[in-house]
Amino acid sequence: MSQVDSFLAGKSLPSRIAYQSMRGICVIICRGWNRATIEGRENIPATGAFVLAPVHRSFLDTPISACVTRRRLRFMGKDSMWENRASGWFLSALGGFPVTRRTADRQALVRCIQVLESGEPLVVFPEGERKSGPIVQPLFEGAAYVAVKAGVPIIPVGIGGSERVMPKGTWVIRPHKLHVIVGAPVSPEREGMSARSRVRVVSADLHAELQRVFDASQARVG
Repeated sequence: MSQVDSFLAGKSLPSRIAYQSMRGICVIICRGWNRATIEGRENIPATGAFVLAPVHRSFLDTPISACVTRRRLRFMGKDSMWENRASGWFLSALGGFPVTRRTADRQALVRCIQVLESGEPLVVFPEGERKSGPIVQPLFEGAAYVAVKAGVPIIPVGIGGSERVMPKGTWVIRPHKLHVIVGAPVSPEREGMSARSRVRVVSADLHAELQRVFDASQARVG
């Protein structure tokens, strides 16, 4: 399955049905097994595009992110996960599209902006790959860049407990509590600034707000 085909597959009706079905399963598991609670849902726009920017401590952060809104979200994933045609279609059906890791993948940025300009919400983990510990690591500027370029808000998300539920090196989902806090939108607008300056300032504002909601979410799970 080509990257273009897999990107387009994520927009089909069957893919949307698959997404909502899998999202429902994720909600049931998170609520039943991990006693997940979510606050701040009112900060999710009811219409229009936005960038959802969660902290990243576990593989579970992707399905957990899908639980914060009934709106269909789009996700980036490692391009190697699309090498098999069947699994590639399934990942695309779940809102995913491939990017090349550790490279300046301009096409990935183009796809991100296409997603946003089509009115779909996009999930970007601004720390990049999974990190560990209570400190939000320095952010890559991709989240701020696509938000500024598309003129959409960034929604910071703190996910407390996911590292304990599924830490690196295990695929076992432990019955530890999860608490998610959806922060206030970070606007891409900065009057009088160049686009490059806006990206830097928005990224800095996002980092500060991510640390705030991550601290608060961690405090709720002990």
